[in-house]
Amino acid sequence: MKNRLLALSLGSMLAGPVFGQETASQPFAAYEEKLPGTTFSFKMVPIPAGEVMLGSPTGEKGRTADEGPQKKVKVNAFWMSAFEVTFEQYDVYSDPEKDKTPIPDGMTRPSPPYIDLTLGMGKVGGFPANSMSQYGALMYCKWLYAKTGVFYRLPTEAEWEYACRAGATTAYPFGNDAAKLKEYAWYAGNSDNKYHKVGELKPNAWGLYDMLGNVAEWTLDQYDEQYLQHAEENNPWIRPTSKTPRTIKGGNYRDEPVALRSASRLKSDPAWNRRDPQIPKSFWWNADAPFIGFRVVRPAQQPTKEEAARFFEEVVDQYKGSR
Repeated sequence: MKNRLLALSLGSMLAGPVFGQETASQPFAAYEEKLPGTTFSFKMVPIPAGEVMLGSPTGEKGRTADEGPQKKVKVNAFWMSAFEVTFEQYDVYSDPEKDKTPIPDGMTRPSPPYIDLTLGMGKVGGFPANSMSQYGALMYCKWLYAKTGVFYRLPTEAEWEYACRAGATTAYPFGNDAAKLKEYAWYAGNSDNKYHKVGELKPNAWGLYDMLGNVAEWTLDQYDEQYLQHAEENNPWIRPTSKTPRTIKGGNYRDEPVALRSASRLKSDPAWNRRDPQIPKSFWWNADAPFIGFRVVRPAQQPTKEEAARFFEEVVDQYKGSR
């Protein structure tokens, strides 16, 4: 009973205000969040509450069984970062030389990766951070909360797809014509087998860049092959119960167009860290996943300190080592 109540509490906290309501404590508009002690900031874009048809219709090209049957759900208002988190932004947390303020008590930094994760392109100029495990992405959110006092987390799968579609019901946010992908996404057809700086192509209708392609993005959900059968109708979230697999969305720079559809889903794979020679293997990095990154969201209504602490205890600390 205690665990059920805790799950319900976390679910309510993740959802924010009731459907259609927005917070009164923060104007519901785009804003810049500055990383303390640095010159870096990231832009947060308001995503209005609404309804979305998750999944894909049976006739959509490239459709897989885990994308159906389609289900209409309600999603509450939130902010989402306009761009994928960059190396420069992530390294303020991961590199003690770049974070000039003490790290909060009880928090650790990522261990240094044993290989170059940048594909030889370096970390300067706005390239998306990549190769971190879901744990590494969640810990960045925990650090952001400690540093800024604002609660950030990964998007749920439903929030991610809702924001990506931006009101569209087609295969891609811009329609069904895959030939237009080159205007919006870095993928196998135009990437030259490498990721690119964030924000170089067109955004979707809600001002979000690189939702498709470039690096695929972690969500907060446990991967469930029958996700749409199990998803609730209001703010669905498949709460993790095991370390793997977790759901990833968006496709990446190596993928063909079918993998970049809004409904397309990918589950994490422990094999993405097979080259790591450490014993035990790093729980921060996936040495063979330069195609995975993340972006953050902020619920429209902030949780209490107690709720935020409970979230990080249950969703982050409990799943240390997730890939």
